[in-house]
Amino acid sequence: MRHLLSIADLEPQELRGILELARELKAEWQAGGNRPLLAGKALGMIFQKPSLRTRVSFEVAMLHLGGWALYLSRSEVGLGTRESVPDVARVLGRYVDGIVARVFAHTDIEALAAYSPVPVINGLSDHSHPCQALADLLTIAEKKEGFERLKLAYVGDGNNVCTSLLFAATKVGMDIGVASPEGYAPSAEVVEKAQEFAAQSGSRVTITTDPLAAVREADILYTDAWTSMGQEEEAETRLNVFPPYQVNAAMLAQAKGDAMVMHCLPAHRGQEIADEVADGPQSVIFDQAENRLHAQKAVLAWLLGKERVG
Repeated sequence: MRHLLSIADLEPQELRGILELARELKAEWQAGGNRPLLAGKALGMIFQKPSLRTRVSFEVAMLHLGGWALYLSRSEVGLGTRESVPDVARVLGRYVDGIVARVFAHTDIEALAAYSPVPVINGLSDHSHPCQALADLLTIAEKKEGFERLKLAYVGDGNNVCTSLLFAATKVGMDIGVASPEGYAPSAEVVEKAQEFAAQSGSRVTITTDPLAAVREADILYTDAWTSMGQEEEAETRLNVFPPYQVNAAMLAQAKGDAMVMHCLPAHRGQEIADEVADGPQSVIFDQAENRLHAQKAVLAWLLGKERVG
């Protein structure tokens, strides 16, 4: 039995296989509808954090594939408070065919996977956001027709999205440059692992505090919120530190002329990204959001429907 806890856990051929399956399922849906690959299957969804894209895309993905999804809020489950994480995994796994969890602590995701009798999918944790990275890779592959000789520049907080992008880019052979203020870079452990993947794929990882150096000659310019859920007490400090890292027209001008702009959303407009860029002709942020649906269909078909990937 396989889980999806981190992009780091996927072999490069598995990662590419999931993306190819996502493209097939997207084309199939656009041509009239998906096959009921998950007929009779149920997905349990544990959500400690509010969500728009993650919840709706997983529910609709299950619907399109012939199954259904059950939303379980923080107050209903009380993961780790009302009931222990292992007990939740063992009980819920008796009822459903798969579990997706959107949590604060990555250790909760790991515990769910350790005790669950069914596949567990990381819908977001404080460590990583693999489902977002899959949608990002799908979008890049569509717009840039592959990954070879591309450079992705990530500007902002070295958070869970940054972690998954580091793993995803280096797994498929893209160069990646990350620019974060001092004290906000991705962890040394994450960078070391990404460099190992880069050595295998022939790509390069650059970590810097200089946003313009990271963005120079980039094919993709990516950013995310300066303050994530659970970091609200740091918001004022971060608002004083991050302004030089705003993705705006001046920063975009340092990238390649045909560079595209990405953001995982929700966007704090006027903070990490300017309206002129978010709504500009080089933005693909809503294509990314749409591709959450198709990438997650592929993950569900692989883990719950046993479709072959890689």
